[in-house]
Amino acid sequence: MEFFATAAFGLEGLVKRELQRMGIEAKGEQGGVRFAADPAQAFSANLWLRTADRVLLIVGEGPALSFEDLFQLVLSLPWEDYLPRNARFPVSGKCARSQLMSVRDCQAITKKAIVERLKKHYKAQWFDESGPEYPIDVSIHGDLARLTIDTSGDALNKRGYRTWNGEAPLRETLAAALVMLSPWQKGMPLHDPCCGTGTLLIEAAYIRSHRAPGLTRSFACEKWPWFPRNELISIRQEAESRFDPAAIGPISGSDIDPEAIRLSKRHLQQAGLAGRITVYQRDLRELDLACHEPLFLLNPPYGERLSDKKACEKLYRDLRNLRDRHAGSRMAVITAHTGFERCFGQRAQQKRRLYNGRLECEFMIF
Repeated sequence: MEFFATAAFGLEGLVKRELQRMGIEAKGEQGGVRFAADPAQAFSANLWLRTADRVLLIVGEGPALSFEDLFQLVLSLPWEDYLPRNARFPVSGKCARSQLMSVRDCQAITKKAIVERLKKHYKAQWFDESGPEYPIDVSIHGDLARLTIDTSGDALNKRGYRTWNGEAPLRETLAAALVMLSPWQKGMPLHDPCCGTGTLLIEAAYIRSHRAPGLTRSFACEKWPWFPRNELISIRQEAESRFDPAAIGPISGSDIDPEAIRLSKRHLQQAGLAGRITVYQRDLRELDLACHEPLFLLNPPYGERLSDKKACEKLYRDLRNLRDRHAGSRMAVITAHTGFERCFGQRAQQKRRLYNGRLECEFMIF
């Protein structure tokens, strides 16, 4: 079967490499990565992918220049191969640069065409939709329609450990990407001096300890009768056996806000990492780590509001002092502030454009 792992702009290459490390051939495209896999491999992708948003089963693709084209395309696809008679199949949609710009109409037409196809196959006039959910998406871009079924259910960033986001949440998938793109190596101390609710720290610990990010959550495809249930149980058990908390190494975090530290401790507990990572309240101007050549990895405030801008620019100067106080240290920062390098007083050695939600950012390494 053909699948598509969706990803935020700039992370497609990371998702492709993750799949390749799983032994799955993959091809990067704008907005994600296409790959061929059997159902068990698709489940493994849901379980192990750290930087993808969803894993979609591609049912079919084709041109859709009119609503009639869309109806006929959907009608021609083998929905009966995937949807049992009692399937619940909500339809979502999106359109971009297309002649069909009414998302609501595209959703309604897709639903109607699927029902007509299933009526003919099951010789029924009514479907109660009381069974497992098969979330269907119709995506039209440049007059090309793609029909998919979402195997993930909740987005893959929903790891299950974060119950409160704080003021400036960093999505778990982006946090994992920052860890993977940073110069962090085995044995190198990692510290986040603006740790907030602990997302960067937890994702770093999951990577170092070989902990599958989806280990304690479920996926929509697990309820589908044509997915090999016993094999899925075996894959999950194998992932549990690979989790090695003793391999985490020196990871710590601090924040000036006591409420953020309280939340980060709660999230560490819910992530199964209590006692493995140290977090404490500290102004970064007073921070002095007793370790050799650490990596500072952080998502500092961006100063988007004019009233916050000067305070953030002072913070960036303080970050330079923090790095200079620790001989041999390196610093990796994601920011949307265009003057970060000027305030920091140094050009970044490496830069990469990423998106934090809809906000264009740069990931800089000093």
